[in-house]
Amino acid sequence: MTHEAPGVPISRNDDDLQDEARPAAGREEAAASAGQERPEARLARAVRVAEQALIEFEIAVETFRVEVENFSRLHHQRLGPMYARLDELDAQIAEARAAKTGDPEDLRKAEEARSVVMPMPGVDELFHDWMDGDGLSPEASAMLTDQPVRPPKRVRPTEEARKLYRDLVRRAHPDLAQDEAERTRRDEFIARVNAAYGRGDEVLLKELAEEWAAGPVAPQTELSEADELYARLEWLSRRKELLTEVAQDLEESAIGAMLRMAPDDPDHLLEEIAEQLLGEVSQREAELAALVQ
Repeated sequence: MTHEAPGVPISRNDDDLQDEARPAAGREEAAASAGQERPEARLARAVRVAEQALIEFEIAVETFRVEVENFSRLHHQRLGPMYARLDELDAQIAEARAAKTGDPEDLRKAEEARSVVMPMPGVDELFHDWMDGDGLSPEASAMLTDQPVRPPKRVRPTEEARKLYRDLVRRAHPDLAQDEAERTRRDEFIARVNAAYGRGDEVLLKELAEEWAAGPVAPQTELSEADELYARLEWLSRRKELLTEVAQDLEESAIGAMLRMAPDDPDHLLEEIAEQLLGEVSQREAELAALVQ
């Protein structure tokens, strides 16, 4: 993520230049004595408000992204075998029916049903479970490094993990950096925070909170140049538009739509789907038994 954004040219007259030449304290004192506030001060305040609003929005989007990815992974792990069983039963039922009737259409349907059970995977399917929003999935990374796989145990991290995550992002977000070195440090730190939050690792999040509290504190300098402040607002606006598109894609995805069905307890939704699939498996098994008698 980068802050680079073109500034908005600001016309300035000689009085402005003379005013900038005065000491900052003198300018503030003069403005206060006249009962006025410098436009740059109001603009700087607007930038800070916009920064905090963007951070809150980004936290919400990242939280939902973690839930979508965890739900997708758990959905595949828990329900994948049931879907495979249903495909196999559908193929056996179609084959049994075709064997009884000998009808060319039934034979075609049987071949079609069997092809679904063992399809030829495409490139996207081959790599589907190896990638997530941050590149290689935790499972893929674990296998490549001979480490034990640690899949998420639940869709949504615990309330304590969510609290720790939100607090860390508010304090360490890269958008609060005042120079590139500080931005790089924050980028690297937040990447670790996101990874810990994605796994719901409360212990690691607490350790990261302690690490940040013990680390260097970046100086809080107020922006004063109008063109720089306008450029910052422009960048924040573009970043919000990008995040809005990401949020929309997540919400419109198949997994996002499923999560909207149970926003308060997404983990329980998996159990409900599993029960439905078990019922369908029982029905298919009874149908197959009736055909092969």
